Amino acid sequence: MKTWIALFRGINVGGNHILPMAELRQELSALGLIEVQSYIQSGNVVFTAKTGSAASLAKKISTCIEEHHGFAPQVLVLDAAAVQAAVDANPFPDGIAAPNTLHFSFLEKEPAKPKLEEMEELRTHSERFQLIGKVFYMHAPDGIGRSKLAAKVEKLLGVAATGRNYRTVAKILSMADESLR
Repeated sequence: MKTWIALFRGINVGGNHILPMAELRQELSALGLIEVQSYIQSGNVVFTAKTGSAASLAKKISTCIEEHHGFAPQVLVLDAAAVQAAVDANPFPDGIAAPNTLHFSFLEKEPAKPKLEEMEELRTHSERFQLIGKVFYMHAPDGIGRSKLAAKVEKLLGVAATGRNYRTVAKILSMADESLR
């Protein structure tokens, strides 16, 4: 059995694509996923499964939501080891001290032609970023709410992404670790 983490994009934001977590947990359990747990309303789910690939599980989950709620969100499924590897590769360990300033954007695939030079031009003096494989790291000590770089990351990478701050990533990894016990 393998532990997986599903990251949902664009749910429960601004009154759109409402997806109650209690219902989601029940629906995913009915699909045969095991020990389904969720963390906060933005769509972070930890579960175990006997079979399936990341892509097949993502499709299965998105289809289930469409059948029950009328919309098919983008779902990125990663195994817990991949998320742990992303944390281990964090190029900005000092950002952990203020976990809401350190952001991980998990990418659908490795960008073929990321526009890193344009990103460099957009970043403020306090922002730092680095692309490592299928993870885009950004440390924004002044926040990302008004960051021009944060607003354009996905477009400039040219691939679908979903972001989480370090606090959320650490919590879902903790949940995944507990499910392994």
